[in-house]
Amino acid sequence: MKIVIAGGGSVGTSIALDLIDRHHDVTLMEKTTTTAERLKSQLPGVTVMSADACEYASLKAADVRDADVMIAATGDDEDNLVISWLSKQEFGVPRVISRINNARNEWLFTESWGVDVSVSTPALITSLVDEAVEVGAIIQLMPLAHGRMQLIEVTLGAKAPAVEKNLTLDELRLPDSLRVVAVVRNEQPLVPSLAMHFLEQDHVVLMARIDATQDCAAAFIG
Repeated sequence: MKIVIAGGGSVGTSIALDLIDRHHDVTLMEKTTTTAERLKSQLPGVTVMSADACEYASLKAADVRDADVMIAATGDDEDNLVISWLSKQEFGVPRVISRINNARNEWLFTESWGVDVSVSTPALITSLVDEAVEVGAIIQLMPLAHGRMQLIEVTLGAKAPAVEKNLTLDELRLPDSLRVVAVVRNEQPLVPSLAMHFLEQDHVVLMARIDATQDCAAAFIG
C-alpha cells in the first residue's frame, strides 16, 4: 500500500520504520527542513519530504491522491485536523488515521473532519501506565511488527543511570534497537526531545526490538 505520514517526530518516524519493514510504500512529510534532511539518512527506504502537510500544494506534491492511507501524526491537533480534512475532502484518501495529542480534543476527530480512525496517544499511554507502575521493572505492553518489536514501559528509580547521572535523551546514546516514544510525568504525557532530562518516578514508554531488553536495562534500570 501507498501510505503518507505527516509529522517527522518520534511517533511519525516510528510508524514509518514499522511500515517500511512490512514492505509498504511510505512517504513521510516533515515541515522543518533540518529535521527532514536528518531523517533522510535515518529512514532508509522511506521517501522523506520537507513540506508542510497542512498545505494543499504540499499534499499534491506528495501524490496524496494516490495514497491508500494518510496518517496525520504531528504533535499539533489543529494541524492533524487540517491534514485529515484536506486528505479526505480534497484528495479522496480512502482511509485517514489521525493522532490526538490532547485528549480534550477527542470530540473533534470525527468523520466531519475526514477522520476515519483516531488514536489518542495520551489516553492510551496513561491507561497503560496505570496498569504497570513497578519501579525498575520492564513491563511489556504490546507486541508490534508481528512480534519483532514491542512497546515496553519502565518506571525509573533513583539509581537508574538516566536519573542518577542526570543525562539527557541525547546523552544516553540509545542504540537503534530502542526508541523513546513518550514519558509520563506526574500523570502528564510528554513528547520526548533530545534535551529532555529524566526524573525519578518517570514512566518511560519505548518502542524496542524484541532482543533489546538489556539495552533498556542499561539506560533505565542500572
